[in-house]
Order: sequence, then C-alpha cells, then structure tokens
Amino acid sequence: MHGQAGRPARLPVLGWVLPDLIRNGRLTVIDADGGTARFGDAASGLHVTLRLRDRDLPIRIALDPAMVMGEAYMDGRIKIESGTIRDLLLLATANLELLYQKPLPRLMNYLRKLQRLWSGTNNRIASRRNVGHHYDLPPELYDLFLDTDRIYSCAYFPTGCETIEVAQLARIRHLAAKLLIKPDDRVLDIGCGWGALATTLAVDAGARVDGITLSAEQLGAAKRRARLLGVENRARFELCDYRDVNGRYDRIVSVGMLEHVGTRHFDAYFRKIASLLEVDGIAVVHSIGHANVTTGSDPWINRYIFPGGHIPTLSQVLPAIERAGLWLTDIEILHGHYNLTLQRWWDRFQKNREAARDLMGERFCRMWEYYLAASEAGFQNRGLMVFQLQLTRERRAVPHTRDYISRFEARWQAPDPTPPPPGRDRHAARKPHDWVH
Repeated sequence: MHGQAGRPARLPVLGWVLPDLIRNGRLTVIDADGGTARFGDAASGLHVTLRLRDRDLPIRIALDPAMVMGEAYMDGRIKIESGTIRDLLLLATANLELLYQKPLPRLMNYLRKLQRLWSGTNNRIASRRNVGHHYDLPPELYDLFLDTDRIYSCAYFPTGCETIEVAQLARIRHLAAKLLIKPDDRVLDIGCGWGALATTLAVDAGARVDGITLSAEQLGAAKRRARLLGVENRARFELCDYRDVNGRYDRIVSVGMLEHVGTRHFDAYFRKIASLLEVDGIAVVHSIGHANVTTGSDPWINRYIFPGGHIPTLSQVLPAIERAGLWLTDIEILHGHYNLTLQRWWDRFQKNREAARDLMGERFCRMWEYYLAASEAGFQNRGLMVFQLQLTRERRAVPHTRDYISRFEARWQAPDPTPPPPGRDRHAARKPHDWVH
C-alpha cells in the first residue's frame, strides 16, 4: 500500500485484505479524508480509482463486501473516479474467493445462508410478491436495455459476434430443437415473460402454447403480442402459479423460472412437470446455475433485485429430477453466453441512461448498473453458468444421439432483425421463420 503526494489512505481491515484481492490490475482507493492507497499490478488488467465518502466504509466493506458495496454504490457513498462500477466488480471478483477465506466475511456468508435456509420460502403468496417486485416495474425500463422482442434471459451466441436480437432468436431456436417441436404440439411455457418464446413457437412451429406468469405487466404485454401477431388462438396467457396448472402437454419449457422456485420446492416443481407431461412428451428447463454449493446466491441481488431467488447447483437439482421419476436425456452447460448477453445489456443501458434516470431516478439507475455489473462479474469470475436440462418420462421420446439438434438449427432461416418502422408495435415486426420443412 503506497500513498501519493499526500498521506496514505486509512483503510482499517480493508487494507489487510485488498493486497490479496487485487492482483491482476490496479485499484486506487481514496478515503473520506483524501488519503490515497494503491493495490495490485499496474502493468496489466483493469485500472480503477475508487473514492470512499464515509469513514466507516472500509471496515463495513471488509466485513460484508457483497452487501455493503452494492448499498454504498446505490446511495452514492462510493464514487468511481476512473473506470466504471463494471470495471471495479470485474477487478475485485477475480480473486474474491480469497476474501471469503477470512474469518469474518466467511462467518457473515454462513449466517446469511442459514437465514435463507430457515426463513425463505416461495409459497404462492411469496412467489407472487417476489415476482411483482422485479417484473412489474414500468415496461419502458426493459425497453432501454433488452432486445426488440424484450427477451430477458441468456441469449445464445454461436460465434460470439451476433447482435442481441439474433442471439436471442438463436436461443429460441436452440430450445425448440431440444423440444423437437412439431405443429399442433400442446406446449406449456412456465414463466413466459413478455411472451416472445410462446408466440414464436406458435407463429413459426404452429404449436399451441399456454404461457403462465405471476406478473400482471408481463401478462398484459404477452396477450397484446399474441393479438398483434394474429396467434391469440394459439398462444394463450394466464396469471397462474405453476403449482395450479392442470392438464397434459406434449412439450413443457421453462426459462429463467427455476431460479425463483427455491430449494424447498424443487421436488414439487419437478413432480409437477412429470404430472403434466405426456408419456412421450419432452420438457426443457433453462436456468442459471452455480458451480459451488458453498457460495450461494448474491445477498445484495437477493435483497434488491430478485427477492426469494436462489441460484441452484446441479447437485441440488438432479436428485429432485430423479425423485420425480423423470429421465434426464440431455444436459448442456452454457458457460460463456450470459457474459456476452450482459455486456450487450450493459452497453444499451449506458446508451439510454439519461432516459432511465428520467423514468426511474438516479438511485434506481445506480442500483440497476450495479445489478448488471455484478451479474456479469458473477458469470466471469464466480462460478455462474447456465444449464439446459432435457427431461422425459420415457427415454425413447428423443433420439439416441444429439445430431437432431444441429439438423433442426440448420433448417432455420435467419430473421430480419431490422427494427419496426415508426408507429408500429415492436413485437409485431419480426418475420416468420421456416422451422418445420
């Protein structure tokens, strides 16, 4: 730790851990009284200058970094003098596990996990409240950073160079291939969002899709989308908890839903899928996953962004699938695709930040910036990935090799990603694709 022309920064406790935490790259910290300290290697990596505006922040960050950093940034008690909050989190998380080897941060992490284990439950009432917290925000906010179809989950980048529009449609194509979707298949979309997946399957594959959501805002948008595309008789949407669905389906798809189920309810979730699926049916579950069961979900994101959320590990999910009597017929790990998705969301949000501030206020913008940046850092440095699970009741429901996935995708005709003309609804602009011939 070295000072500039003035005195060295006073960083009680934090000054002991930053030399281990910042190795590749350079972090300059300015304390509340103007003292300066530098950590890391200036020859490589990111360079970030951080100003702490409260004298108690060094100790508080050292004791509970995941929560305090986010709250301090939201409240303006941390200022990024050079670089961005995205740069800071990517720099810090590269060696963050070293911090959790320290006794006090490790204790805080353990106590927080116990609290989630004993107090967190996603029953019907809590699930509806938690979904509304995030998804019933003004829809204009999501238009400021998502693609033109307003798809809010990991895109699929075959080359890594795709636009977000092309990559999101490639992800739908990838899911449809694993579902072996056919005309007139009856499909259940659990957690249907704003309806892009359901309406695409209805338009392009001729499927009959029931989409369910717990968000009133998403429900209204999905119904409008189906009406504008002329498939309201094939893509129907309902405000409904997955536990209350009845009937039988040829195909079931669930994207970004498992993260909101909670470990207590994994058995109920997969048993419900098994009870709804036809004997020769196919289900695909797409979810964020964590490679380390001891790390758990980010506490700041759990409090401010996705209350009730839990990022599962495969070791938590697979036993519930087995107990439900389902076959796991395919599993794929998408380990780099969400990084690219979040980078594009970050760039679009920054481009539209002034509009976001006018809509939601400065504190919300800082919260959202931290959310996008922390999520990217989690996928880059903290063991987050995406998994896709293909499930059946009968193992012969799918081919015995995976060649059918690439063959299906090869038949895809790329859409025209041109934005809709002025005055036309953005969700009605996309042209149909030829999937099934």
